[in-house]
Amino acid sequence: MPNFDDFKLAIEAMSGGKNTILFDDRGMPSVMVPFPKMKMSDLIEGGSQNIHPAFMVDNVEKDVMYVSKFQNIVLEDRAYSLPMRDPKVNLNFDQAVNYCRNKGEGWGLMPYSLWCAIALWCRKNETMPRGNNNYGADHGYPHEKGVPCSYESDGRTARCLTGSGPATWYHNWMPDGIADLNGNVWEWCAGMRLDDGEIQIIPYANCMSPDASVSAESTLWKAIKADGSLVEPGTDGTLKWDWVSSKIQLTSGSLTVTTGEHYCQYKDMTLNSGLSAAPEIAEALLLYPDEPGGDYGGDYHYFNSEGERVPLCGGYWYSASAAGVFYVDLRSSRTNSYSSIGFRSAFCEL
Repeated sequence: MPNFDDFKLAIEAMSGGKNTILFDDRGMPSVMVPFPKMKMSDLIEGGSQNIHPAFMVDNVEKDVMYVSKFQNIVLEDRAYSLPMRDPKVNLNFDQAVNYCRNKGEGWGLMPYSLWCAIALWCRKNETMPRGNNNYGADHGYPHEKGVPCSYESDGRTARCLTGSGPATWYHNWMPDGIADLNGNVWEWCAGMRLDDGEIQIIPYANCMSPDASVSAESTLWKAIKADGSLVEPGTDGTLKWDWVSSKIQLTSGSLTVTTGEHYCQYKDMTLNSGLSAAPEIAEALLLYPDEPGGDYGGDYHYFNSEGERVPLCGGYWYSASAAGVFYVDLRSSRTNSYSSIGFRSAFCEL
């Protein structure tokens, strides 16, 4: 077995400790970015002193969550975060979960709650990442390009090698950040779904627990009441997404939501008149903007209210202005598998 200790020391030295190498239970390395525990007030103007839900696993607060620096590749059915690689694509949601969990205890598919915390951090710190969202370049900054590794049939660039773009393609606009959250390939995220329009979560980051079932039939799924409390799916008065006046609307109650596929810019979402305000957990999980009408980079939300829909985040190489850390697409079933869909693993101490 190769000794990667020098690789670990080099990564930590070059990043000033802001990156590290974590090993799976076979001793194989992944480059990871520690993302420290934060309160809602650290991420949202006027937020509470409550810990963001991304940092709670099985009722235990986590001081840090480790995020794959790079979109993942797969070797021997295991996910790895490594630079300058063609990210793994053509995998469905359950395969992404398994590739991550195969690495051993503490490893899991990126929790949706953690993706949300990173997105809110980027906006709060004014470092909304750019990326490969226009055939190898950023749509708004076409001089910013990655290194191509796959192509459309007409010869235009599709995917780029992981981490091959400029510093602005990292979450903090620094080379020690998390790469490629905007575009390149969509990323499956775990622990959130729509089920016939009802918003459901596996609370907080509990999907990181090795015993937590994220299956369609899992009993861990919870719905959210208008006051932010968690209840069994199908309970009256839970939060849903509806389509009203050409906008996605956060609503509650026993309403029948509009069927079909719908989308709008995240900033333009509306609140049903029956809700006096969105609960903080909705803002924490990008279910409703904390600043309606604010600047979220032009990112979009999409949804389909029929059946189970699992989140894809970030966009891909042809998402253009819709792509970014606030781009959430809830149109896909867990069985979808395309050349534009990839994933990213995470780790926490259990």
